[in-house]
This record gives sequence, C-alpha cells and structure tokens, in this order.
Amino acid sequence: MSSRLNYNLILTLVLINLVGSPQISADARLQARIYFAMNAIDRPEGDIDRDLDRNPGAVLDFLGIESGMTVLEIMAGAGYYTEMLSAAVGYDGKVYAQNDIMMMRKRYGAIEKRITKRLRGNRLPNVEILTQYITDLEFQESIDAATLILNLHDLYIFGGEEEALNALNSIMQALKPGGILGIVDHVGAPDQENNYLHRIDPVTVEELLFRAGFIVTGRSNILSNPEDNHSLHAFEADIRGKTDRLVIRAIKPNYSSIQR
Repeated sequence: MSSRLNYNLILTLVLINLVGSPQISADARLQARIYFAMNAIDRPEGDIDRDLDRNPGAVLDFLGIESGMTVLEIMAGAGYYTEMLSAAVGYDGKVYAQNDIMMMRKRYGAIEKRITKRLRGNRLPNVEILTQYITDLEFQESIDAATLILNLHDLYIFGGEEEALNALNSIMQALKPGGILGIVDHVGAPDQENNYLHRIDPVTVEELLFRAGFIVTGRSNILSNPEDNHSLHAFEADIRGKTDRLVIRAIKPNYSSIQR
C-alpha cells in the first residue's frame, strides 16, 4: 500500500472518529491536521500533558484559524501553541512565534532552549521565531490572525492598562483589516485580587479590546470549568491546568489603522 493511500486511510478514520463531536470543525481537515500534530512521534515531551486542558483543535477552530494563514503568536513561550498553529495553517501558512528577550532569558534561558529545541532540524518549517518586544514589531497590516494565550493577564498585572493597550495597539497595526485576534486567559472574578491570583476579569478584557479598537465577534465556553470558583491562584496545585478560561474572538475593523 502506498504512503499516499496510507495517509488517506488514516485521515478517513480520524474524520470518522470526529463525526458527532460537539466541537467538530466546519473545516474537517483543520481537525485532522491538529490530530496528527498532537500524535506526532517527535512531539516534545510534556506537551501531551497539556492537551486535555488546552483543547487546541476546538480553540483554533473557534478562532477561525485556517490553512494558508499568516499568524502572529504573541508571547509564544516554549511553543506549545506554536506547534498547534503550525499544523493549523499548514504548509502554505506561516507562524511568527514572538517572545521578548526577557521571556527568552527567563529561568536561565529555559524558554529559549525549549522553543529552539522544538524547531531544531527545520522541524516546523513554517515557523519563524521573533525575539522582539511586542511594541517593536514591524508588521504593517500583513497578518491574518494573532493569538494571545494565557498572557494578557501578565501584561495587565505587570504593566497596567497602558502596557496592555500598547500591546493590543501593536497587534492592531500588524493585522490586516478584518484580521482575527484570539484571546484565552484565566477567568478572574470582579471581587477578587486578580493581580495576585494571575487572573483577569472578562469585563476588563473586553474593555481593553474595545479601547484598542477591536470588535468582539465571539465568546466560547470551550475551556470553561464551573468547578473553579476563581478564588485560587491560577498556578496553585489544586487548580493548575484546570482553571476556568475565557476564549474570545475579536476582529480588527475592516479599515486601515495605519496613519497616513
């Protein structure tokens, strides 16, 4: 049996198994690409432990990531979602994985070592690492979609509204008119000390998006957890990896943001 036939057979079996899922993509091939990436034999150790709580296939489907897109991943960290985005956009797409120099040096360079190892040997050929501050990005309305996953709260905690808005404004400038911004973050309650808990109130998220000029086009409960009462630190052992998470899709209005 040829390798092409083998691939088609496996793809068919994958799609059969996905039928009936409440999170099945309208583009079934997206789900297949994510499935194969999640089950790659050379996938970095430890990634599989995050699959259940991150549910990348459903999240990227909801955000509208498609084959051939150019995606800007803000604060990519060690690259868990870099790998999923690489699969989602396919061979014809492109992923820019952004970390600033402070992130790359964190924990004695652990982040830099892990993401570099992930890409070693041209393993994800459609991925390019960007070691730049968010506000130093030079993209001008050339990006189809951007993601900010589990990190908006950090920008808000450590830099306040100003830093969060500066980051969102930089993303706005990078996106094409009509481009997508996907936000995932730990839900915080309005009556809790969210800065200490490493959480963020969904109302705050939407206010920041509005002030930066984005239009929210969708909210999802894909990563919700009703057993999380929002009172525990996001990294506390009892809740780590199981926090209630907001998933928001926003778009850049269909006009240019570049000053002319």
